Amino acid sequence: MAEFTFEITKTFGKLPENNSGWAKALNMVSWMGREPKYDLREWSPDCTKMNKGVSFTKEELISLRDILNNMDLDD
Repeated sequence: MAEFTFEITKTFGKLPENNSGWAKALNMVSWMGREPKYDLREWSPDCTKMNKGVSFTKEELISLRDILNNMDLDD
């Protein structure tokens, strides 16, 4: 079985940390040596462990941005 590998190639920003020091972050991540994708998930303080998250292509992230820009957050 192949070893699970990942590389954070760029960090765009982090949300506030929780009490254990973990924080959700939007990064570019290469999973198993593949082309990096935009990735949103919670990471440990040293970024060696992660929780479940979601990866996006550029087109998917643009669609998500458009959805968020059109949301009424006052409800």
